[in-house]
Amino acid sequence: MTSQHDLVPPPAAAGEGDGALLGRRGRLDAYGLTVFGEMSALADATGAINLGQGFPDSDGPPEVLEAAVEAIRGGQNQYPPGRGVPSLLQAIAEHESSWWGLEFDPESEILVTAGATEAIAAAVLGLCQQGDEVVIFEPYYDSYAATIELAGARRRVVPLRPPRWSFDPEELERAITPATRLILLNTPHNPSGRVLGLPELETVARLCIENDLVAVADEVYEHLVFEGTHVPLSCLPGMAERTIRISSAGKTFSATGWKIGWALGPPHLVNSVRAVKQFLTYASGTPFQHAVAAGLRLPADRFTAAATALRARRDRFCDGLEALGWTVSRPEATYFAIVDIRQFGAVDGFQFCRSLVADVGVAAVPLSVLYDDKKAGGPLIRFAFCKQPALLDEALSRLGRLRLRT
Repeated sequence: MTSQHDLVPPPAAAGEGDGALLGRRGRLDAYGLTVFGEMSALADATGAINLGQGFPDSDGPPEVLEAAVEAIRGGQNQYPPGRGVPSLLQAIAEHESSWWGLEFDPESEILVTAGATEAIAAAVLGLCQQGDEVVIFEPYYDSYAATIELAGARRRVVPLRPPRWSFDPEELERAITPATRLILLNTPHNPSGRVLGLPELETVARLCIENDLVAVADEVYEHLVFEGTHVPLSCLPGMAERTIRISSAGKTFSATGWKIGWALGPPHLVNSVRAVKQFLTYASGTPFQHAVAAGLRLPADRFTAAATALRARRDRFCDGLEALGWTVSRPEATYFAIVDIRQFGAVDGFQFCRSLVADVGVAAVPLSVLYDDKKAGGPLIRFAFCKQPALLDEALSRLGRLRLRT
């Protein structure tokens, strides 16, 4: 199977022709612009409804927004401590304890990052060495592959197969080799919307313990669950001491532009993450950190109400697609719904998404870039339904112009 990793050409040798050094390719040139950025730019250029990139079109809780304004006006505008502002570190610890029963020391087991993406990158870069292997599940968030590439590591991919979006435990076990260092797990899962169940998590935990692996658990959609129950991987026996748990404020508080995330785990693992993070951004978003601290202390019903409101948008959009005759994978969590375009007689998601913008004025994201197995991902596209109901209705009206294959 050919992967993006395999497609990166070797650099030119020094002195190889005129301008050999200037002509060398960058390490991630083969990855190009992210598909999310590409489709958002296409939507902006054409005026299409952007159901591609996963960001809401409404702001989060007013108390949280006001706390950011107050922090700015109160002079909280300079570098925060590298680990994070103390009020946020304490709020994260309290939140973890009250929601999940997890106890973290604010001074040694919590690190604030520039969003979850930086936390993931710093974890992989900090914990992997050249030649290590990282097990991931596909489809995967695109930064996973790029970050593994930057670390000089290799990825081993285990498929999540529709319609249940589950993995084969034997395939996961075969993916682990003596070179494996990490399992990178995402639940609730983007893009499928699957909330992994306890038996699946127990399989991951067992294999981590048996093979002495570290787990990096990307759990940013932990509060946006509609069906099932999210269980943090760190809650399983034997996993707290070998897991970096990652979350963020962007999804929880509809503030994706603030880029405030965090990594949690035992001190020795968090210190490895921090060692890298300090040379990426050092620190960021001082007033936003103060605001997120206020947000994490909101009553529990504010978090459940946000999930309930998003579930209504999921149902509005998925019901609308089904009324048009479309078959849609209805997610258990997150912002996203997946459609298989073979019902339109198409198999190339990139071409279909570009045509979708041109023909009906709606942007979606092709999933092939989130797969090593391009054949499996080719006919799948993803819509983001974290939008205002009126915008979803307009998108459905436009999508109704498409005709299913008869």
